[in-house]
Amino acid sequence: MLPNPQLLLDLVQMKMPFGKYQGVVLCNLPVSYLEWFNRKGFPNGKLGMLLQTMYEIKLNGLEYLLQPLKK
Repeated sequence: MLPNPQLLLDLVQMKMPFGKYQGVVLCNLPVSYLEWFNRKGFPNGKLGMLLQTMYEIKLNGLEYLLQPLKK
């Protein structure tokens, strides 16, 4: 299955809507915050899916995939 390009665009455009890192673009969230969500549970819906995707990207060292999109 190929990754959805819109999903990757959302990661470099969408901002965290709440919490300690409110206003920070999802791809710029620290891995420690994503690890916390991984332990406590990701939010429901699209935001949770995006945070989980970002966690997997950082966990697997795939941030380079987002570089061309950060314009």
